[in-house]
Amino acid sequence: MGGTEMTGPLDGLVAIVTGGASGLGAAIAQRLHDDGARIAVLDRDTTHADEKFAAFTADVSDRTSVEAAIAAVGAQFGRIDIVVNNAGIGAQGDIAANDDDEWARVLSINVTGIARVTAAALPWLRQSPAAAICNTASIAATTGLPQRALYSASKGAVAALTRAMATDHLREGIRVNSVNPGTADTPWVGRLLDSATDPAAERAALAARQPHGRLVSPDEVAGAVAYLVSPASGSTTGTFIEVDGGMASLRPRPE
Repeated sequence: MGGTEMTGPLDGLVAIVTGGASGLGAAIAQRLHDDGARIAVLDRDTTHADEKFAAFTADVSDRTSVEAAIAAVGAQFGRIDIVVNNAGIGAQGDIAANDDDEWARVLSINVTGIARVTAAALPWLRQSPAAAICNTASIAATTGLPQRALYSASKGAVAALTRAMATDHLREGIRVNSVNPGTADTPWVGRLLDSATDPAAERAALAARQPHGRLVSPDEVAGAVAYLVSPASGSTTGTFIEVDGGMASLRPRPE
């Protein structure tokens, strides 16, 4: 090839991935890096963040923490082009299972956290020729799941917030979309399975409820995010990609 360098769709762009030290966030950070982006991981615990990424300690439930981290990213890289709002926590139970403090905590991280991070990054995004935001929502935003009342409420809010953000920043050249994963094979799901009475049976049940018969891989979610933040999706904004094996929309006949 005569020494010709390979180029990726995100070459020259700087991407922030919140919750990027593990799970879905780590897979997303790796994929965007593979596509040429320079990566800034924001996480409460950066101990396990990939050493090839710049890592910044930040708690998305604390505005001061977020603003300091975003300022540090801007100072180090001189630009911010992509924000992946991936940081989030789970919650189990029906509508009566969680007290007011837990409702406030989950909504602050899963919903207001997106607002805190994006607001801090906006001055940089407005200067970018390829500004894009991707929020991690969930199949729970569009489909009723058992024992996920608080979590579903938070992810439904993420879906609505994504559309509102897309509208507000359309004329500024900032695209905003979301990815809606089904049940993914992540450490959080692993912890849920470990706490089940019969982990093997619970894993089989979670796999079976997705029409393609298995858990979603983090790399599959990362691939959808990579498309949504890429200049290749320049006419895509205010929408979402479901990565759920068809769970949200397909109703195949039982075998």
